[in-house]
Amino acid sequence: MVANGETYLTFVIPAYNEAERIGSGIAQVAEYTEQRNLRSEIIVIDDGSSDDTAQIAQQAGAGQIPVQVLRNPTNRGKGYSVKRGMLAAGGCYVGFVDADMSTPIGEVDKVLSALEAGAQVAIGSRTIAGAVIDQHQPWWREQAGKLFGLFTRLVLLPGIADSQCGFKFFTRGAAQEIFSRQKLSGWAFDAEVLYIARCLGYTVIQVPVRWADDPRTKVNMVGDGLRMALDVLRIRALHRGLKSPDSADGRH
Repeated sequence: MVANGETYLTFVIPAYNEAERIGSGIAQVAEYTEQRNLRSEIIVIDDGSSDDTAQIAQQAGAGQIPVQVLRNPTNRGKGYSVKRGMLAAGGCYVGFVDADMSTPIGEVDKVLSALEAGAQVAIGSRTIAGAVIDQHQPWWREQAGKLFGLFTRLVLLPGIADSQCGFKFFTRGAAQEIFSRQKLSGWAFDAEVLYIARCLGYTVIQVPVRWADDPRTKVNMVGDGLRMALDVLRIRALHRGLKSPDSADGRH
């Protein structure tokens, strides 16, 4: 239940040199929450941008939705930025979305339905039945993504079809437990937080979403892909103090 005056939903948006897209993204979130009459807030983490990302973000939400901008003095990575935003979130439900809004904001309805039904972790998936890809990535990038997904399932997250979709929502309590334990700062943090969630006993609900590729992605499939694979191999060691997901109690 959400108490009177309590923020219902927090959107965390990590942003690095997103001056061209951040204003539009915030406008889409504001329109969504107004249409559904949801008491919401946005937290933008400016990850050491050299453009006007922070200023545009602050102005974009004026009069529509509260926007808090947290600035990293230097570029620290998406994982670091998402963690900072999630731990600062005040909503009953909290989630992070990409600045390019590759997953349309209306897809939040699906993850909220899962959370309101009792789940504590609900993530968007681009690969399970019911997902729709409006704009595919270049074939080589798409194949690399599938290979990374298979690798991650084999060594860390069996049953998770798409660990890397930037569309993940949590109850605030689950978010605090999970992200306070996160250690990775780079792109593989998604796999880490899902592993932590399972270790803590949370069942991860996968929700099919619409998605469209934005060719302006900042992920380098060669250099970043290798670092991500190495980070996935490190995750179990980083969290050896947590019980194995195989023995998790699957709490909701």
